[in-house]
Amino acid sequence: MHKEFLMGNEAIALGALASGVNFVSGYPGTPSTEVLETIAKRNPGSVYVEWSVNEKAAMEAAAGAAYAGARALVTMKQVGLNVACDPLMSLEYIGVKGGMVIMVADDPGPISSQTEQDTRTFAAFSKVPVFDPSSVAEAYDMIQEAFAFSEEWKTPVFFRATTRVDHGYESIEVADQEEYAVHQAEGFVKDSSRWVIFPKLSVKNHAMIEKRNAQLSETLSGYHRNYVLPASGRYAEGGAPKGIATHGISFAYVQDSFEKGEAPEILRVGTPFPFPEKLALDFLRGKEEVLCVEELDPVIERALLEVCGRHGLSVRIRGKLTGDMPLSGENTVDIVSSALASFLGDPGLAATEDVLPDAPSLPVRPPVLCAGCPHRASFYAVKQAMKGKKTFYGGDIGCYTLGNAQPLDMCDTCLCMGAGINIAQGIGRIEPDTKCFAFVGDSTFFASGITGVINAFYNQADMTLVVLDNSTTAMTGHQPHPGTGFTAMGQAVEKVSIEKVLKAVGLSCVETVDPLDLPRAVETVRRVSEEKGVKAIIFKSPCVALERSGFHARVDADRCIGCRRCIRELGCPALTWKDKKVQIDPAQCSGCMLCSKLCPSDAIVRR
Repeated sequence: MHKEFLMGNEAIALGALASGVNFVSGYPGTPSTEVLETIAKRNPGSVYVEWSVNEKAAMEAAAGAAYAGARALVTMKQVGLNVACDPLMSLEYIGVKGGMVIMVADDPGPISSQTEQDTRTFAAFSKVPVFDPSSVAEAYDMIQEAFAFSEEWKTPVFFRATTRVDHGYESIEVADQEEYAVHQAEGFVKDSSRWVIFPKLSVKNHAMIEKRNAQLSETLSGYHRNYVLPASGRYAEGGAPKGIATHGISFAYVQDSFEKGEAPEILRVGTPFPFPEKLALDFLRGKEEVLCVEELDPVIERALLEVCGRHGLSVRIRGKLTGDMPLSGENTVDIVSSALASFLGDPGLAATEDVLPDAPSLPVRPPVLCAGCPHRASFYAVKQAMKGKKTFYGGDIGCYTLGNAQPLDMCDTCLCMGAGINIAQGIGRIEPDTKCFAFVGDSTFFASGITGVINAFYNQADMTLVVLDNSTTAMTGHQPHPGTGFTAMGQAVEKVSIEKVLKAVGLSCVETVDPLDLPRAVETVRRVSEEKGVKAIIFKSPCVALERSGFHARVDADRCIGCRRCIRELGCPALTWKDKKVQIDPAQCSGCMLCSKLCPSDAIVRR
C-alpha cells in the first residue's frame, strides 16, 4: 500500500483496478470522464479499455464481458444513462455472471449537464442496487465492494458518485500494482434458458428480483456503509427526539456543520436502493422528527415515509417535500447548516469565531467558443450564406452549443445528443418554407447522429446536415472517437470516414470544406443549401487546443477605422476594444485569421 493525492474519479479507477477489473467501456461525459482515462493510463497491461461510440454500446459490450465471467466496468454521466437504459432494463432481468459495475456520475447544479436527474431514483425504477459514496477515500473502497456484491448476487449494480466526489481530492491509501486482485473469467457458457430474454423468463425473473431486493434490504441493513452515528453532547439529552438522515457528499456537509463535536443521531445511507429498512426502523424508533438532507430527489425522505407508514410510526419526516430543503440544485455547507439550524432551533450552528471578509466579486465570464475555434468560422459562414432567408438552426451537445451566444446566435434548439437532426426534420415538415440546418459534431455524429441521418434520408426530408469535424471529442477533454484513427488504448486504427458513411446512407450531395477558407465556405453553403432532399457539408478543421498555427494576428492601428465589425460579428475573446481601436490579445489569438477576412480596411495582419 502507498499514499496518493487523488481526484475522486482517479480513486474510483484505481479501486476498480485493485478489484481485478478485466473490461472497461464508456462514453466521455463530465464529470465521469477521468475514470476510464485513469484506467487506460494506469493499465497494468491486463485490462481491456475502450471508448465506445455511445453509452448503449458501452453497456452492451460490458454486459457481454460480464456474461463471460469477467469483472466489467462501464462509465457514463447521468444523461448518458438515458442512452444506455434500453439494454439496462433487460439486463437486470437477465443478470450477470462476472461482477458488473455501472459507474454513473450525477451532476447536481447542474454544472455541465442538461438535467439534474438522480440515479438513485433510476436505480429503484430499474430495480438495480446502487452504491452512493460520500468521499474520495470511501469511493476507492466502495467500488471494490460493489464488484464483490455484484458477483455474489449476480446482478449489475450502480455506483453513483456526484460531481463533488468525482472532482474532489484527498490523500488516500491505495494498493500497489502487485497487490491488485487477479480475476480470471470463466468464459461464456451457452444456456439459452438463462441468456435469451423471452416473456416466460422475464415473468419468472421479475418475481425473483422483487424477492431478492426485499432480501437485500435486510442484508444491506448490516452493510458497514449504512450506519447510525449516535447523538452527542446536548443533542443526546431528553431522549434525542430529533435525527438527521443523509447520504453521499451531503453527509460530509452535515458533519462539517457540526464541527463543534456535538450532533444529533445521524442515519447515513450508503445504499439508497434497496433501502436498508431494518436499520432505518431502528433509527426512527423514539424520534419525533427527522430531517432528510439529500441532493436532487427526495429518495431517503420517501423511503422513510414508507417505513413510517408500514410500521405505524408517528414520526414527522421533513426535507424537500416539506420545504425544509431546496427542491433542486446541489447542496453546500451553508445550505445544509442553515437547514439544520432551523430544524434544531440552533441559530449558532456551525458558526465560526473567525469571520472572513467578503471575497471580491469575480468578473463575469460567459461561456464562449475558444479564440480561433473553427466552429466560429463554420457558424459565421452559414450565417452569411443564409442572410435574409427564413432559416432554422438545430444545435446539439458539444462545444458548438456555445454557438447560441451573441453575436453568432446560431443555435435555435438543443435537447440531447443527436436530437438536432431529427428536430430539424420535424420543423421542416411543419414549415416547408424554412431552410432547415442541423449542426452536429464529429464525435456526436458517431455517437447518435447516424440514425437521425438515416431517418431523414428514408423519410425524404429536406434539410442540410452540417458536421463540425474538429477531429476530437473536445468538450470532455479530447478523447478519441472512430474518426480520429486511434483508440483509448493508443492503438492506431483505420479512421471511419464521415463522408463515406453519409454516401453509403444514400446522400448524393456531401461536400467537405475548411471553414477558415471563408469565401469558399460561404459559397459552398449557398450552393448546397439549394439542393433538394438531405445534403451535407462537412466543415473540417482541427480543434485549436490540439493544433496551433505558431503565429497570431495583430491590428495595424493606423489602418483600423474603429468600426468594430470583427468584434460585433464574431465575438472572439481575443478581440478587445481600447482607445477607440480594436486590439488582439496575442496570448489568446491562435492565428486563424478569420477576423482579417471581415476587416473592411485590411487592418488585421498576420504576425
